[in-house]
Amino acid sequence: MSRDVEDEILPYCKEQGIGVINYSPMGAGLLTGAMTRERITNLPDDDWRKRGSNFQEPRLSRHLALTEILKSIGDKHGRTPGEVAIAWTLHNPAVTAAIVGARNGGQIGGIIGALDFRLSEDEFEQIEAFCRDNP
Repeated sequence: MSRDVEDEILPYCKEQGIGVINYSPMGAGLLTGAMTRERITNLPDDDWRKRGSNFQEPRLSRHLALTEILKSIGDKHGRTPGEVAIAWTLHNPAVTAAIVGARNGGQIGGIIGALDFRLSEDEFEQIEAFCRDNP
């Protein structure tokens, strides 16, 4: 969701053999498929996401549309949107790891499959095309 490192920093790190760890590849839950406008509206007042720019318009509509693409890809493989989001992050050869989180044990089932899931080039390009067309 924040891609400002992709033009200069990631290529430099890859060239220099420097590992990169991505933080929050599921966008603090936004790319998991579990977030809806209603759920975001009903987040507790002390939840930082309620005020976060990615959870506000115009970004919110973009991210929810991106989540639908992740869901579509995941459905073909029996994977969750969160697993697809993690695979999308790890598709970049400069990214060596991703820090994923869960608020409870029940959420692990929606991300554990990312351990062995890889996007095809066509699937990766489908996500990238959406991001290019919807900056």
